[in-house]
Amino acid sequence: MSTTPRIQPPPNASRQSPPGDLAAWRADRRAALIDQRMAVAKETLQAWRQAIDRHIERGFPGLAQHAAGAIVAICWPHRNEYDARHIAARLRRAGATIILPVVVAPQKPLQFRAWTPDMPMASGPLGIPYPAQGEPVTPTAVILPMAGFDDNGYRLGYGGGYFDRTLAALPRRSLVIGVANEFARLPTIYPQSHDIPVDYVVTEAGIYRRDGDTESEMRGPRLTYLGAPELAANRA
Repeated sequence: MSTTPRIQPPPNASRQSPPGDLAAWRADRRAALIDQRMAVAKETLQAWRQAIDRHIERGFPGLAQHAAGAIVAICWPHRNEYDARHIAARLRRAGATIILPVVVAPQKPLQFRAWTPDMPMASGPLGIPYPAQGEPVTPTAVILPMAGFDDNGYRLGYGGGYFDRTLAALPRRSLVIGVANEFARLPTIYPQSHDIPVDYVVTEAGIYRRDGDTESEMRGPRLTYLGAPELAANRA
């Protein structure tokens, strides 16, 4: 399959000019959203995580219920992010291989290595663990945490650009499921040519599907709310 295309900024997001210093604007939004996430009570975070787990399991039956042969990338939770290790355990029991990202060099695409809870780990940037050894593996699906997301399915990450470079460099197209909280939705992040949208967004409220291509984005936001897990399971 072809590499994920680099998609130009949607015209509807550009009706208002981007801030003069877009990097500073994104940094401010990122910091505010992370601060808001860090202030959420543990009990609430756990309830949101359980809801997101249910949405993924029921909304993506091909991934969660028939996982044999699937290679699913997750991220180690950082600063109150969605903790995908719970859904990963279920996927592993269903036959999936779980992989984690590895920073191999600055400004370079990430590698992925197979992960199990009992293997030796090393500490990477920001103190995030990764498998200490292993050959590079290409994911068939990526469960990708987001600091924020916008109405066209573009992701606000941590600002390093690692995942955009990684998704663009994958030898085959992976299903990309972005995960965030409802409060983290923005009208636009003013996407640039290097920004790559996710295929779906999952929050505690349900599943959104990204529809359309760059041309159709002229007509407005392209995230379609599929609803609660039962409805999403029928449409995914």
